Amino acid sequence: MAPVTDLAFDPWDPAFVADPYPAYAELRARGRVLHYGPTDQWLVPHHADVSALLRDRRLGRAYQHRFTHEEFGRSAPPPEHEPFHTLNDHGMLDLEPPDHTRIRRLVSKAFTPRTVERLRPYVHDLAGELVAALVEAGGGDLLTDVAEPLPVAVIAQMLGIPEADRAPLRPWSADICGMYELNPSEEVAARAVRASVEFSDYLRELIAERREKPGEDLISGLIAAHDEGDRLTEQEMISTCVLLLNAGHEATVNATVNGWSALFRNPGQLAALRADHSLVPSAVEELMRYDTPLQLFERWVLDEIEIAGTTIPRGAEVALLFGSANHDPEVFRDPERLDLTRQDNPHISFSAGIHYCIGAPLARIELAASMTALLEQAPTLTLAAEPRRKPNFVIRGLEGLSVEV
Repeated sequence: MAPVTDLAFDPWDPAFVADPYPAYAELRARGRVLHYGPTDQWLVPHHADVSALLRDRRLGRAYQHRFTHEEFGRSAPPPEHEPFHTLNDHGMLDLEPPDHTRIRRLVSKAFTPRTVERLRPYVHDLAGELVAALVEAGGGDLLTDVAEPLPVAVIAQMLGIPEADRAPLRPWSADICGMYELNPSEEVAARAVRASVEFSDYLRELIAERREKPGEDLISGLIAAHDEGDRLTEQEMISTCVLLLNAGHEATVNATVNGWSALFRNPGQLAALRADHSLVPSAVEELMRYDTPLQLFERWVLDEIEIAGTTIPRGAEVALLFGSANHDPEVFRDPERLDLTRQDNPHISFSAGIHYCIGAPLARIELAASMTALLEQAPTLTLAAEPRRKPNFVIRGLEGLSVEV
């Protein structure tokens, strides 16, 4: 096992956060698994290992379906964080079978190819309206004017959240997602707890309304499934809705601004895209690979595993480095080069295995819709100011992306 104390891998260093990819290359050169002391995690940087471990049932997103905290050698979360963990731990992303299987089966009905395809006209119309407003204003912040409102509106529409109630959704989501960073501060935790309570209270009221007056939305569908015998507790329903909102827009928002920032830094590729809009589908995949919105995904070791001769014991935490895997030269030719025509592109930005992103087809439609609308309506879009990178590492995004038409 090689120590990583002398490497450039430092999730709290602004220089690393600005560009983590050189540090990833160091990690890959040093080995297939490395222990990182500051977070007590085993870092896995290679594509083949990350892909295999995402499918390995000896690892799990949770462990309490098999072990108590004490049996697993871990401490229980602080009592003051309980509202966040109650909300988070009942969502299918942090559940293992059979609970994960049961909830995913219910939710997947809302994400069938036919259902998602029916949303395409709504997504394209909304993307066109948002971009038209940006063009009319002569520019603005691509983050707040296009990247955020599009996926938030789409997932809120699916859930049946009235337009008048949607303003707090993005702030709630941002505060909750702060807890997914490495070693979050007490201030971050307090914001996540407050958002968890407020979001849960809101959804509890909305679920009660839908019980009285069902609609055609996903919440009504989950209530109906429960009443027909597919048991879903109210907490599972609340946690599922929050997860769908958070996961349903967080990656899309960040992929949009990360992608356009990358395009502005690679004017030759942007010019090729402007000249040939048929490149949009492959451009979406390449931009997701090139600057991955989710850089790291954690797994608990439920049963001892061995990687390249290194034994990782039960109770350890593994950090699967998506950003590094997506730049692995063993899989991607010339990975540091943005190539919108790249065809062989098995990136893992949507994860893999039983926790593969259920909303990936919808995210692709949203990313393609906003990109196409910007290419068609704002063919001279330019960067107005240097992008402001968020200080986060795990969820990689920008504070804003100022553009001019």
